[in-house]
Amino acid sequence: MHCRLAGATGRLRVRLASEAGQGTVEYVGLVLLVAALMGGMVAAVGGLGSLSGIGKELAEAITKKIIQGVQKITFGG
Repeated sequence: MHCRLAGATGRLRVRLASEAGQGTVEYVGLVLLVAALMGGMVAAVGGLGSLSGIGKELAEAITKKIIQGVQKITFGG
């Protein structure tokens, strides 16, 4: 019994020390940071309602793509 527990503990330590998947976490964090910055810029301008013409279309397209990207990463869709 003691040997099994010691073996399981050793395997758990190796797994926890591994950096597998760390790149994905960092990538998601970076995407969320960029999304927050873009949201802050839109809020600083006064929202999408204060824009007109091509600027409004561009802001809406960027916002839509950011939302789609975040949803794809977080919800796998």
